Amino acid sequence: MSSAREDILGRIREALRLPAPKPHLKAGSDKPGRAWLPEAGETQVDRLGVLAENLTKLRAQLVRVPDLAAAKAALTELARSKGWKRLAYHAHPDTAACTDGLPCEVWSVDQNFDKHHLESCDVGLTSCEAIVAQTGSILVSSATNGGRALSILPHVHVVIGRADQVVGDLTDAFALMRSRHGDRLPSMLSFITGPSRTGDIERILVLGAHGPKELVLILVG
Repeated sequence: MSSAREDILGRIREALRLPAPKPHLKAGSDKPGRAWLPEAGETQVDRLGVLAENLTKLRAQLVRVPDLAAAKAALTELARSKGWKRLAYHAHPDTAACTDGLPCEVWSVDQNFDKHHLESCDVGLTSCEAIVAQTGSILVSSATNGGRALSILPHVHVVIGRADQVVGDLTDAFALMRSRHGDRLPSMLSFITGPSRTGDIERILVLGAHGPKELVLILVG
């Protein structure tokens, strides 16, 4: 037993003499990242392309528009085509600019939060903190949503985002958060990656199991 122990320890000592790269760093870079994740693109055009591809794979809908007027028109068309009756939103300049005149009941959760009424809404409308091209994830916070309920209880979650919020990876997303909020980060942060889903039962994918069945990103710019 003692001989086997010394043999194992000897091999460990030998291995420790050989320098090895840190496993959480990509080769040739000191930037934290996971080597098994795909590249996010070198330019903003590349990142937007990667984002569009990932959102398609995640079964989320991407609507590109040039400005907020076009975003409002896109939201209006969605409300008409899908027959929405009630929409709840969290106050933000971008969401407020898109809610006036919609062909459905519009309710601001900031004025009167009622979770039972929120459950009866067809859609929750929010802004976001950042959009991660590498994973197709949308970073929301208490500052953009007012809480988790607005992006979970309604059957549809619509996000108004901007092209300059699209970043390469999670590190860039947190850097953008720090540049905006400094050390006073919002109390809630959440990454949303496609509609809610589960495959627990016989590995059959079911959308909307724990949240919205649909995720729509209206990207301005």
